[in-house]
Amino acid sequence: MILLTPSPTAKSGTGLALLEASLLKDLERLAYPKRSWVLPHRSQDGQSVLDVLIIGGGQSGLSVAFGLLREKVTNILVVDDNAPGLAGPWKTFARMHTLRTPKHLTGPDHNLPNLCFQSWYEAQFGEEAWQQVSLVPKEMWADYLDWYRHFLGIPVRCHARAGALSWRAEDGCFAVPIESQDGGPPEVLLARKVVLATGIDGSGKWESPSMVSRLPKELWAHTRDAIDFEALRGKRVGLLGAGASAFDNASVALEKDAAEVHLFYRRKTLPTVNAYRWAEFVGFLKHHGDLPDADRWRFIRRILEMGQLPPHDTYHRARAHPNFHLHAESPWLSAQAVDGAAHVTTPHGTFAFDKLIVGSGTVTDLTLRPELVNLVADIALWKDRYTPPPQEAHEDLGRHPYLGPNFEFQEKVPGRAPYLSSVFNYTFGGLPSLGFGGASISGMKYSLPKLVSGLTRQLYLEDKDAFFDTLMRYDVKEFEP
Repeated sequence: MILLTPSPTAKSGTGLALLEASLLKDLERLAYPKRSWVLPHRSQDGQSVLDVLIIGGGQSGLSVAFGLLREKVTNILVVDDNAPGLAGPWKTFARMHTLRTPKHLTGPDHNLPNLCFQSWYEAQFGEEAWQQVSLVPKEMWADYLDWYRHFLGIPVRCHARAGALSWRAEDGCFAVPIESQDGGPPEVLLARKVVLATGIDGSGKWESPSMVSRLPKELWAHTRDAIDFEALRGKRVGLLGAGASAFDNASVALEKDAAEVHLFYRRKTLPTVNAYRWAEFVGFLKHHGDLPDADRWRFIRRILEMGQLPPHDTYHRARAHPNFHLHAESPWLSAQAVDGAAHVTTPHGTFAFDKLIVGSGTVTDLTLRPELVNLVADIALWKDRYTPPPQEAHEDLGRHPYLGPNFEFQEKVPGRAPYLSSVFNYTFGGLPSLGFGGASISGMKYSLPKLVSGLTRQLYLEDKDAFFDTLMRYDVKEFEP
């Protein structure tokens, strides 16, 4: 059952209240079949077992949860280690002004027009205001997701960090330790299925070169970190990376009156073509996972090869400052602390900075994920399943998990760990296997149904004998002859 909760801000007669009333009718009309159907499970010691535990309460985790609730899978829980309203990057380390995706993209709405962002926005500000929007303000996207969570009654436990999953064969479920981030006692949850919806870095970690990470922490930060930009007033700042987040952080430092900001990158020129815009069509978004391995590999390798560019507005936001300097073909060869400053050497000389900010993205490596410590040795990676031609070799792609058609992990050695298929990787790590899925708004319209269908399929097939028993006992008479 979906427990709809009117928003506290949606006063009677307002646009948002009217939208919620219409949405409630939509959900009621589309509720067939209405009954919850998944059979309850308990461990041998009597503990209740969740049908699905979703780790991560951002846009992906919430959308998966709603998809399951619509399919009448109600014994679920979302856990997130952030405070309420702060899941995902939108109000923490995302430092752009707007989302980078076109405003008309859909996904979390599960094809319900009254649930999409545009409807929520127009209900509060009007259709004319929507026409004036070019890109969605990031804080407003976070507010939309917060409304989505509360109105749809999605069960979320905040300040809760999941630890290493372990398989309990005797109970047919995973044990997941949960550490409270707000002083509560630790506990262990049991779950038949686990969805990892842990974001861009959910199949590895944010990457920082070792030469930088060895420096005193006061001299450097990652774009993912909480950064005191006010403290950079009048300071020299060096940035590594040519992607959007590097430019975002450069802009914030400049807007806080940093004396000068220098951005360094390896390429000869900045990418100016956005492969993600090419990919926004039904064929790729819906059917990339249907291609043979060689084709899936070459498509994603080409997208990565083209590189992540700073969008037009992101680029010009930084370039508007005369004290912003770009350095092409300038990888950092060394970084040292000298007299309280960070000295960075490139092929074109050595530069001294008061603060370094690393924006070099993420590295894919499942061994770095705390949730997978007990499972990772048995998880199949792309390098275990496919060997590309030498000219198409790509080390990072080879470390990506080789996922099944519904985002489920696969065994490295068949028969050794069949329970791995009950863990679903809805993160950026699914890129070569299934294209844009977790951590990407662009692909949610097509990836969410695949994931939800994979979960319901397993829940039904695993209990097929018990369901048959209920059929054998079914004796509800519709009339007396």
